[in-house]
Amino acid sequence: MDNFPKYYTRLFNGITDALEALGEQNYVKAQDLLIRAQQDAEEMYLEDEDEEE
Repeated sequence: MDNFPKYYTRLFNGITDALEALGEQNYVKAQDLLIRAQQDAEEMYLEDEDEEE
């Protein structure tokens, strides 16, 4: 299996956690998890770009 970037794994795990929260009908938690995963993944992506330069 290919090695995925850290930001992809972070986003995937955040989505998985948000889906679990949706299954529990905890919509605010799901929203918070998605926002945080998006922010974390974006930061990680930008850090990876900086390291490549």
